[in-house]
Amino acid sequence: MKITTEDGVTLSHAETGPADGPPVLLVHGHPFDRSLWAPQAEALAAAGYRVITPDLRGYGESEVVPGTTPFHVFAGDLAALLDALDVPAAVVGGVSMGGQLTMEFQRLYPERVRALVLADTSPAAETPEGKAFRAALADRLVAEGMAGYAAEVIDKMIAPYNVTAMPETAAHVLRMMHGTAPEGAAAALRGRAERPDYRATLAAVTVPVLIAVGADDVFTPVAEAEGLKSLMPHAVLAVIEGAGHLPALEQPAAFNAVLLDFLDRL
Repeated sequence: MKITTEDGVTLSHAETGPADGPPVLLVHGHPFDRSLWAPQAEALAAAGYRVITPDLRGYGESEVVPGTTPFHVFAGDLAALLDALDVPAAVVGGVSMGGQLTMEFQRLYPERVRALVLADTSPAAETPEGKAFRAALADRLVAEGMAGYAAEVIDKMIAPYNVTAMPETAAHVLRMMHGTAPEGAAAALRGRAERPDYRATLAAVTVPVLIAVGADDVFTPVAEAEGLKSLMPHAVLAVIEGAGHLPALEQPAAFNAVLLDFLDRL
């Protein structure tokens, strides 16, 4: 399904589950697409939830917009999607960059958030070194395409032992990365480099929060998740064993059990 934003960009999304179920909006990370959440969409829909999974602009089947996509634009797209679906408020969750976009959505549209799900993500603003790295990577992806980058990071996106033990999962992750338009990925990287610091935003959160992290995540280690929880003492922290940066794909049964337990308590 598709919608068109106020600035004329066409965005794609999927809905799973009953239309009158409690809405859950799940935001993928970089450089992926909405199929990242397929195991969760199936499990949550079976439990009666209305699961909304967008392709962010520049990713998946959504329109590619070269240049720079600031985080407030991504968050505005999510709000526009909820408007189009007549959803005033939802549980909003995301992984990695999608988790940071969830924080941006909380910053801009707190009245539309029933609860937060933050997976394998970090609230801090980018460092000068990080900004330079993301700018250089954006230029590289446009010049070279996604294949080289994907090969370099596959054993960081998922735990190295899962690359060999879970070939279908590894193939899915590689397929998403290879299928991402370099210009769209680069635009997000440039916007991500300029994101604000979300620690004050999170410290003010009063809605329920689930923090999940893969036990062997090298991008955002367990210590990062513990730092998130220190900002929100009421949050629930779940460490998913046998997983790296994408526990929702690497250990979907364990991740789904934690997520459903959290949602069922709302």
